[in-house]
Parts: sequence; C-alpha cells; structure tokens
Amino acid sequence: MVGILLVSVFLVATCGLVYELVAGALASYLLGDSVLQFSTIIGTYLFAMGIGSYGAKYVERGLLTAFIQVQILVGLLGGCSAALLFMVFSYGSGFRFVLYGLVFSIGFLVGLEIPLLLRILKEHIAFRDLVSQVLALDYVGALAASVLFPLFLVPHLGLIRTSFLFGMVNVAVAFIFVTRFQKEGRWSALSAESALVFLLLLAGFVFTDKITRFAEQGLYPAPVIVSRQTPYQKLAITREPGETRLYLNGNLQFSTFDEYRYHEALVVPALMAHSAPQKVLVLGGGDGLAVDLLLKDPRVEEILLVELDPVMIEIFRDHPEMHKLNNSALRSPKVKVVMADAFTWLEQNDQTFDLALVDFPDPSNYSVGKLYTSHFYRRLAEHLSPKGLFVVQCSSPLAARRSYWSIISTLEFSGLKVLPYHVYVPSFGEWGFALASKIEPRVQGEIPIPTRFLDQSEVERLSRFPADMSRVAAEANRLFDQILVRYFQEDWSRYRGRDGN
Repeated sequence: MVGILLVSVFLVATCGLVYELVAGALASYLLGDSVLQFSTIIGTYLFAMGIGSYGAKYVERGLLTAFIQVQILVGLLGGCSAALLFMVFSYGSGFRFVLYGLVFSIGFLVGLEIPLLLRILKEHIAFRDLVSQVLALDYVGALAASVLFPLFLVPHLGLIRTSFLFGMVNVAVAFIFVTRFQKEGRWSALSAESALVFLLLLAGFVFTDKITRFAEQGLYPAPVIVSRQTPYQKLAITREPGETRLYLNGNLQFSTFDEYRYHEALVVPALMAHSAPQKVLVLGGGDGLAVDLLLKDPRVEEILLVELDPVMIEIFRDHPEMHKLNNSALRSPKVKVVMADAFTWLEQNDQTFDLALVDFPDPSNYSVGKLYTSHFYRRLAEHLSPKGLFVVQCSSPLAARRSYWSIISTLEFSGLKVLPYHVYVPSFGEWGFALASKIEPRVQGEIPIPTRFLDQSEVERLSRFPADMSRVAAEANRLFDQILVRYFQEDWSRYRGRDGN
C-alpha cells in the first residue's frame, strides 16, 4: 500500500506541473509576451495551491474519498483545459477570465492533494520519513514534468493531447485508490465516476486532431491544410482559392496574395546596395521565400540559412505542396541550412558574409526581442566583410512607430550607418525595414533580379517617410533592458484599440 501511495505522490505532482505548463504555453501562443503570461499563470497557480493546501485542514473525515474525488475532478478540469481554452479563444469571449478561472480551480485542487496524501500516509510511515519522502517525490515529479514537457510532450503530442493524457493519469490514480483502498459501500459509485471521466478524456485524446481542426477553423479565416505544434511555436498554414497563408502562434507571417511585396522590399534594396554579394547569410526566413529571390541574382554563389525551428524547414523544403511556394529554393545546392538559434550561432561562429538578411518575427516577447538588441547587431556586424551590410525587417512605422524607430536607434547605437525605408503590403499595412553597414549604405544601380512590384521609381520612394511615420524619439534596445518589447506591446495595443480589434 505504501508503495502505491508514494508512486501516486510522484504522478500527481507530475500532472499538476504539466497543467501549469500547458496553461502558460497556451497563453503565450495566443496572447504573446511569454514572460508576462508565464509569470501571471505561475503566480495564480501557486496562490491557488496555497489556498487549496490551507483548505485541506477543513476536510476532517473521509480523507480517502476526498482524495479520490479531487483526483477525478482535477483530471477532468486539467485534462480538458487546453481544448476548452482553444475553443473559448476561437469561438467565445472572456478568454482571460476563463483562463485564470481554470488555472485557479486546477491549482486549488492540486493544492489539496499533498496535504490529503500526507494525512493518509501518516498511518503507515513515521512523520520524520513521511515529510521528506513526500516532498522529495513531489519535487522529482515536478522535474520530470519540466523535462518531458518541452522535449517530448509538446513536439510529439501537442498541448491538447498532452492535457488529455495527464488527465487520464490523474483519473487512473483515482481508480487505483478506489479498487485498492475504498470500502465496498463507496466502491461502485466512485469507480463508475472515475471510469466515466476516464472514457471522456480517452475520447478527447483519440479525437484530438478533430478537436484541433475544429478550434483552428474558428481561429483562421480559411481552411487549415497544415497544422504543427513545435517546441518553439504553433504553426498553421491555411488555403483558399488563390491564397495560401502562414501563421505562427496565430499571427500572420505571409500571404501568397502579396508576400512578394514584403520579400522584394527585404531583398532587392540589399542586393542593389552591394556590388558583389557572393556569400549571403539569412537569419530566420525558414519559409525560403527570401532565399528564392536571392537565388535569382547570379552574383550570389552561396547562401547559409540559420533557422531555429526544423519543422519550418521540413515543411517548406519537403512538403509536396509547400516547397513549390519558394520554387524549391531550400533544395538548391547553393543553399546550406543550419538548425540553430541565431543568437547563439553568431556567438559560436566566425564566418564572414557580404550580405545578411534578418527576417525574424516581430519583437513581441523577450526571447525574440534579444534578436533586436545592440548586442546582437554588433555581433552580426562582426560577421560582415569590410563592405558588407545587412537588412532587418522592423515592424510597422505606422502602427508601431516607436518600435520601428527604436530599432533604428538600436542599429545606430551599435555603431552602424543606417538607411530606414518602408513599403506598403496590403496584408500588413505599412511595413518597415532598415539597411545597416559599417559604411554608409547606398541603394543604387539597376534592379538585379526580376520583380513583380519594385521598379526603379518605387525603389527611390522607399526611403521617404510621410509626417505620420517620421522619426520619433525612441530608446535603443539593449540585451538586459529590452525596452523595444514594451514599445511593441504598447504600440500595437493602441493601434488595435483604434481598430476595434
């Protein structure tokens, strides 16, 4: 009996932390700002656990029955949590209210578990050994969850299937307690209750793909043809007649309707500003669309693409349909792909390049914001040849004006000469870029590749900013003081507020 009880401590501790991690990850994907989401989720969860632990003292009788019922209930709520939150976000309202209400409820129930188990176990283990063993197993369970979650659960099961799985574990613990320890009078009702909840969670686990597709159809405006949960992001590709779109964590990354405007603006001025861009570095851009344009320039002999997420490369290089969007650019013998964090890769390598393209997602959180810091830009500049330059996508100078000019200030603070410019992309609105170099970057000469949008006159207009996008005071973004992330969140919050979204 003691062995079963101690194993149960480990299992319930693992389940409890998994629910916390699921809520934090899901909130980060859907709401952005991972630091804020994880901090508030963890704080709410721990507070609720404290309330639950305190409340356990009021359970005076029927400790075993109470523990079993808590297991069934926490298994039901925790197991269904990810699916429920996705549905509310896609089709309902009051997402934050439901999120924190669910986190508090699960935390409260998890807080009840250990005090109840301690009181059940005290009849079988000396108090001195009891506390040390239970707490040790509780912490080991937390370690197991924290290791399994990013390395196995998220990449292989996804958030919804993971929560259903651990809900079943909680209910299985309840069922074992019923069959092994519960008196005959309560056996039938509790076993039926646990079996019913277990079957419900099992059905959710089996039909997770259908649940996910249903939730995603409410999140995206067109049918989802590819959906992947990676250790780094939620990736979805939608398609409707004449248009394919890529979304990362629910945010639009490109639409085939007008992506050529964005990518031509990213690539063409940089190619015009360098007389011999033979060796090119691409940071981000795992969709291969920028690489496709680079390959059209006969002067480009070698491209190194550094991408964090291998699933991006897998889809846009190997998927039977997606690789056609970039004309199979990632299969070109001129292209070498390295799977690495760009920040770390720059620190660990000393290769030099004539040209670099920096095509990261917007700095909506601190993990991405580090790629927009003066430290990062200085390290990148060290990888440029004497006449080398790089181009950065910089968000919108209209919707996120301070953010845009903060990036420009950061580049200048890094000791670089900067040429800001912008372009209109219908899917995004006005979008900003910047050329940066140790010498003054100049866009000149003929356009070196075939284009659908840019011509000589349009290139000349790129660096002209109207009054509502002109420069405003904005601080440089430093590694240990990422003011850009705060600018970005405030800018887009105000813009979306005006937009009614």
